[in-house]
Amino acid sequence: MPTLSYTKTGTKSTTPVKLDKDVFEVEPKNHELLKANYVAYLANGRENLAVTKTRGLVRGGGKKPWRQKGTGRARFGSSRNPIWRGGGVVFGPTGNENYSHKVHKSAKRTAIKQSLSLANKENKLIIIEDFVFANNKTKSAVSLLNKLGATKRTLLVVENKTPEVERAISNLSKVKLVQAKYINIFDSMNADHIIMTKPALAVVTEWLKGDK
Repeated sequence: MPTLSYTKTGTKSTTPVKLDKDVFEVEPKNHELLKANYVAYLANGRENLAVTKTRGLVRGGGKKPWRQKGTGRARFGSSRNPIWRGGGVVFGPTGNENYSHKVHKSAKRTAIKQSLSLANKENKLIIIEDFVFANNKTKSAVSLLNKLGATKRTLLVVENKTPEVERAISNLSKVKLVQAKYINIFDSMNADHIIMTKPALAVVTEWLKGDK
């Protein structure tokens, strides 16, 4: 089925846009590749915030709880030992862990091509001439998106971000704006609609077609 194409005002173009088969009609034969790149995107964006204290960092415990011999109890040198309540943590996160995943550039691009091909196959991909919102108002952006049938999670792909477009969609929680050269597997897989301008389409095609 031909990919839908629209004008700036949201009306259907008389001729459907032609997409490059090497980018938008790639059969996802390797689903593990999609998963690996999806997981890698999340892992590489993970903030390393978990930190625990070892027995040497826990406050207190400087005095020996009781004498070494003669009490009949087990010997302990500090009340902050790991097996006591309030003691330090053994083998806990230190804040220096590296959770990032290394992904080869060609594998990353192949995964993006597969995700865009899936979006195109499921009629989630929409090509528009350009984004022009009257007075840069959110109301105009909502009106245009409704014309295009994009009422759910929507990814807007542009060649370059402009303050006008950013202002118009800044209050729309289900709409995300991204530059063509920064499109990623996470956004493309989670979007219910991907609306791409024609200049952005040219950038994406040139970027991904060169890596087969």
